[in-house]
Amino acid sequence: MLRLLLILPAMFVAGCSMFVPPSEDPVLIKLEELDQRMQAIERVMENQSLVQLTQEVAALERRADSLQGSSETLQHDATATAERQRQLYADLDSRIRELEARELAPASVLDGGTLQQGELPVPGGSDRDNYQVALELLREERYDQSAASFKEFLVAFPDSELASNAQYWLAESYYAANEFEKALTDFARVIDEYPQSSKVPDALLKMGYCNYSLQRWEDARTALTRVQAEYPTTTAARLADQYLKRMQTEGV
Repeated sequence: MLRLLLILPAMFVAGCSMFVPPSEDPVLIKLEELDQRMQAIERVMENQSLVQLTQEVAALERRADSLQGSSETLQHDATATAERQRQLYADLDSRIRELEARELAPASVLDGGTLQQGELPVPGGSDRDNYQVALELLREERYDQSAASFKEFLVAFPDSELASNAQYWLAESYYAANEFEKALTDFARVIDEYPQSSKVPDALLKMGYCNYSLQRWEDARTALTRVQAEYPTTTAARLADQYLKRMQTEGV
């Protein structure tokens, strides 16, 4: 009995020594330190990812700004090119008129006279004589008399080999005078009545120009697109392409 009483306190003391408080447990302390270190590492990683993401966003923004600048430059260049092409085309038209009219027949109408209704600019003259005088009137920007001369030419010489050209320059006389409705009608006649004429691509192009000036955007686009599709290798097709790009830039 005495021995039992001596053993029990010893066992109690030994048992108490096995229950160490958590704050003093070296294993728990070690695990807590590892957890803290892991959290610190994760915070560093998150910060680094945020910095990298910010840098990537900034780089993308710079790229977008650069592309926007390039786009604006291209739009400006396209508009400028279209205008240069238009001016060159107008100059070409003028030079063609001069070449076609260089052998003029004498006529009082060129000396400041006026045409009477139903009268040719060169009464009794050949088709070529009358055609050349009508062209010279157009070159001199005497648009009313030029139009009247070409009208009389077509009445007097409907079967002339110059008839398709005369029809085109009649329309051009109206176009140059900003009479776009009349010009449209006569450019259309070039296409309908002289489908094999070399003036057809130019007539289609000018129909696009007339409709553009009248703010008929879809009709303008249809005519210019037709030039590209049907006469892709012509100067008129290249000018049509420039004008279509101009319309796209203008948002019409």
